[in-house]
Amino acid sequence: MYVFKTPKARRAALEHPAAVVPAAQAAAQGHYEDVDVAIVMESTYPYLKGGVSAVVHDIVTHNPDLTYGIIHITWDSDAPHEDLYGMPDNVVWVRPVYLSMQEHRHDFMAVSAKDLGMTPAERAALADRLFDALYALSERREVEPLWELIDEGFNARTRTYPLWALLGTREFMEALSVRMPQLDLSLADSFWTLRNFLSLAYAVLGDTMPRARVYHAHTTGYASLLGAAAARDHDTSFLLTEHNLYVRDTVNTLLDRNMALSITSEDYRTFDVTPEQRAWMAWWTEMGHFCYPSAALITYLYPTAITEAARLGTDIDKAVVVPNAMVIEEFDDKYRARLAAQEHLEQHGDDHTWSLVYIARVVPIKGLLDLLSSMDILRRHGFPNLHLEVLGPTEHVPEYYEACLAKIDSLGLHDHVTIHGTVNVRDMLDQFDLLVLPSYNEGQPIVVLEAMAAGIPTVGTDVGGMRQLIGDELYTTDGRTVGSCGELVVAGDVQQMAENIRTVIGNRELYAEYAANARTRVQEFFQMHEIMSSYNEIYRTVGDITDLRGLDTAQFEDVSRIDS
Repeated sequence: MYVFKTPKARRAALEHPAAVVPAAQAAAQGHYEDVDVAIVMESTYPYLKGGVSAVVHDIVTHNPDLTYGIIHITWDSDAPHEDLYGMPDNVVWVRPVYLSMQEHRHDFMAVSAKDLGMTPAERAALADRLFDALYALSERREVEPLWELIDEGFNARTRTYPLWALLGTREFMEALSVRMPQLDLSLADSFWTLRNFLSLAYAVLGDTMPRARVYHAHTTGYASLLGAAAARDHDTSFLLTEHNLYVRDTVNTLLDRNMALSITSEDYRTFDVTPEQRAWMAWWTEMGHFCYPSAALITYLYPTAITEAARLGTDIDKAVVVPNAMVIEEFDDKYRARLAAQEHLEQHGDDHTWSLVYIARVVPIKGLLDLLSSMDILRRHGFPNLHLEVLGPTEHVPEYYEACLAKIDSLGLHDHVTIHGTVNVRDMLDQFDLLVLPSYNEGQPIVVLEAMAAGIPTVGTDVGGMRQLIGDELYTTDGRTVGSCGELVVAGDVQQMAENIRTVIGNRELYAEYAANARTRVQEFFQMHEIMSSYNEIYRTVGDITDLRGLDTAQFEDVSRIDS
């Protein structure tokens, strides 16, 4: 039974037991029980706080009647392996999967052409099959030829030869020179690029995963590939959740583009990029094309994600909106404190210093440099009674953090900005009047929902699910309309951000309306018990956990009352 990918990882687990949770200890002992749901993610839960990890922790803790395993995909065995959440008892195991070729060098790099057990003619035919399967996927969206090769050459339980050994054959190089000219790479560069791709595929597909009734991947990419393959291997079900559009975000990061820009399935064929960039764009895009058909259901956090995902090749007939959520009662004290603060504002508003809060990592994608420019604009235009509190890790991109400090210094904003670093955000929520979110990329931010539950309006960029959260009118089942709870701006428009902040804080009646709507929107549309009940029903139906037969996505149309 699989334990850890390397002896070093196993030694670390045994030498530092305090850093290994019980579920991980079970894995270190080679013990993986069958579970109801295996959650598959990249570099997140339970070893990274916030974002998707927080959502997953809510799922496992609010569905105690189901058992879970965590398949944790990360780069190598030196990545963090300390449980930051204190996983509940219904998380039975954590199974690490490492992508680095160095973690697999004794398996991946040790094979040779003779391990195929084929004649030269058979090797040539296999090379042609591989390229035929790739073209079937990219040109006709046919996935079965590639699945057949995975079953024969990667899947640990079914493989009859190591497909990656084909890389070391003359027949593969001859086929590569003929079959892949559109990469516009030299033969040597084409070889090393495909070798990278096959090594990543081996890392994801080369071992048998523990059995689960449902494999729930929380992104496309490697998590989706692993989830789809494991479900196929065990003849169970694959569920996909797009917290954000992973293919879009990965390609935009690769090309250093504005993260708010969309991506389509055809862009890797038409963009003016380097040959290497085009190859990686194709890798990510076609991985999505390959995995989407395997999903029994695909859930999205907000409605517009479905439309954008369709341009990346997904099937909208499988799409359901399941938003993030809050336990609103956990914010009752903060909400009461905010109501008292509003009363004080009504009585002493002229002397009030508005407390703005930025809650995010201090990294380029979150836009703090832009917000500092907006703060400067506001100060220069007669709004000196503002103070910005910056909450969130500063160590992830040190050079960006230093740039923010330099900008505060150059603009003379020391008296208007305080950077706190990592703090317990919920403990401090009652201290803030307005959440400002200048991000270039978001899914459906938990911090916005937390602020809403506390009755705090938001001024944020119009990206991801922000319009659904704070901008669009929403309609209750009894016919009431709940208005917006903040203002939306174009990502990167520092002038518009300043103007919209001024709009909110300069109109006390509007501010009070936004604050009331913020709380009401969570109360009516983003309640934790309702959303977790939806996940439970999806798991039981997709995974046949209660012997329900068949899957009709129409039965999930009321998972969210805001999915149209």
